[in-house]
Amino acid sequence: MLYQLLFHAVLRRLDAEKAHQLSFAGLRAVTAVPGAARAMERVLGPREPELRVRALGLDFAGPLGMAAGFDKNARGVQGLVALGFSHVEIGTVTARPQPGNPAPRLFRLVPDRAIVNRMGFNNEGSAAVSARLRAQRAKHPRRLVIGANIGKTKVVPEAEAVGDYVTSARRFADIADYIAVNVSSPNTPGLRNLQAVEHLRPLLSEVRRTLDEAGRADLPLLVKIAPDLADPDVDAVADLALELGLHGIIATNTTVSREGLATDPETVAGIGAGGLSGAPLKDRSLEVLRRLRARVGDRLLLIAVGGIETPEDAWARIRSGATLVQGYTGLVYGGPFWPRRIHRGLAALARRDGYTSIADAVGADVHPAGSGAAHP
Repeated sequence: MLYQLLFHAVLRRLDAEKAHQLSFAGLRAVTAVPGAARAMERVLGPREPELRVRALGLDFAGPLGMAAGFDKNARGVQGLVALGFSHVEIGTVTARPQPGNPAPRLFRLVPDRAIVNRMGFNNEGSAAVSARLRAQRAKHPRRLVIGANIGKTKVVPEAEAVGDYVTSARRFADIADYIAVNVSSPNTPGLRNLQAVEHLRPLLSEVRRTLDEAGRADLPLLVKIAPDLADPDVDAVADLALELGLHGIIATNTTVSREGLATDPETVAGIGAGGLSGAPLKDRSLEVLRRLRARVGDRLLLIAVGGIETPEDAWARIRSGATLVQGYTGLVYGGPFWPRRIHRGLAALARRDGYTSIADAVGADVHPAGSGAAHP
């Protein structure tokens, strides 16, 4: 309640990017105090036994993680874990540093509980970010699950995209717990073209080969897709992921759609281009997730992101096939106790439905392709 008052009285009146920077700086400052991060994590972190998840060869204290986009440069991992996220996906990081698109580039659609961003992969580059992450791992040896989300540098031609991704993959190979290949942001010209199977196959194959040659044949590789893909293209990506032996798919990124918004159309038009995240993404992201689960069954790990606001939203995604879920906009509108509310609510929903572990509920509501029986 206090956060909602603060949000409506103060934060919503600030430029959205400035508010993000101030909030993030505050979190980092608090958790820089010796012992503060561990104390916060003990209070806010997932601790119910029902929440424990084993995925990607890793142990997660709970299913909810921070999605890529919030911590692009790996500056606040400790703080985000202290808030109660079980894992953090840093990035998107590109091979070369880049400033991103001109400001303003981050906007709130408060009536829709949504955000529009056209940040443009603003980041310090994979050399700097991987070095920072390496130093943090050395300073804080306690195990934190950190994924590295990598994308294409804007000035790199599409024909040279594979080499750009490979450079970043090589730099993170020794330090990330998984690599997520982002080919689905709408804010880098031509990036979404890489979702087409004829472009995606050589890209993912080369990234996989690079990780193997770096001695990380065990390092999980995932791909993040857009909600705007047509259903046959979702199927094609799923089939390709199986063919190449990927570990999983992250569904979904932001959308370019503006359908069904409550915000005044003139305001939406004035904001302009960018990816929309938050509540309006809820239905389509869930549709894509269910389609993927029906297509691949339990042969691939699925991570759900997009429109998750409540424990019920997260539970629906778990029952629809997601082993892990991620949020970003939910934190912006829900405040610092939002991760704790999601995890506590998930544990209660699992007990209500008779599960001793949420892992047992993954895919319970989805029929595998070609089967008339519900998935166990």
